[in-house]
Amino acid sequence: MVEQFVGNWTLIASENFDEYMKAIGVGLATRQMGNMAKPNLVISVDDAGAISMKSESTFKTTEIKFKLNEEFEETTADGRKTKTIVTLENGKLVQQQTWDGKKTTLEREVQDGNLKAKCIMDEVVAMRTYAKRA
Repeated sequence: MVEQFVGNWTLIASENFDEYMKAIGVGLATRQMGNMAKPNLVISVDDAGAISMKSESTFKTTEIKFKLNEEFEETTADGRKTKTIVTLENGKLVQQQTWDGKKTTLEREVQDGNLKAKCIMDEVVAMRTYAKRA
């Protein structure tokens, strides 16, 4: 069920995100801005079942629209062009991005009313926590 993810979320905690950005190949200047940004995440589902995930910050706003289990092309906030697929596994939204022979996984789940986003690249794991806005 994706309904639990729908809403407006604000970043309240970020652990190891700089290391994760390094692992996926983000340059220093972009990482510094990425570390300072406190993005709002807006998740919605339209009548056709397409999911929209919009990340809004003073640095950049990005939006992806997709259907579960259907691959699409994504241009990430840091400019990577990836082939992306999002699946729903055990209550988690699992987003897999592949580019240039590399692969990263983002797992989002709702725990204790917060949205936890786990970013995984090889051995590097970052955790971002978002609180739901009223």
